[in-house]
Amino acid sequence: MKNITIAIASDHRGVTYKKEIIKYLQEEQYPIIDCSKENTPTDDYPDFAFKVCHKIINKEADLGILVCRSGIGMSIAANKVKGIRCAKINSLEDAILSRNDNGANVMTFNYTEKIDNIKKYIKAFIEAQAITDERHQRRVDKIIKYENGEYNEL
Repeated sequence: MKNITIAIASDHRGVTYKKEIIKYLQEEQYPIIDCSKENTPTDDYPDFAFKVCHKIINKEADLGILVCRSGIGMSIAANKVKGIRCAKINSLEDAILSRNDNGANVMTFNYTEKIDNIKKYIKAFIEAQAITDERHQRRVDKIIKYENGEYNEL
């Protein structure tokens, strides 16, 4: 078992992909928390985004994965949670840079991306180091200060 716990959720449109991702992560021996075990055609993606984010904020999970039709709605909802930096991932480079440069702790996908690509993006995201350069840390610190109402240099 690997020492990074991953919280995951999808809306009703992303269920098939979520199941594939869970299977992949279990094969890779990551502990998983499924935050959307039950989905209905009328479910609301913000509820699932918030559940995953709260697992991270409460230190029950280290990273989060969200899947919805576009990946955008989940990303917007996740980024409303204090302490979350969520990136919509469309490429291998996005996966790496979102961690290296932005310290992302949640990633979103749309369910139209090829599942084999998503698996590669997830692997890269998990294995990438969070913020490897002082200038990137300085920028993220400004985001955190703004989030806390402490950044007044506008």
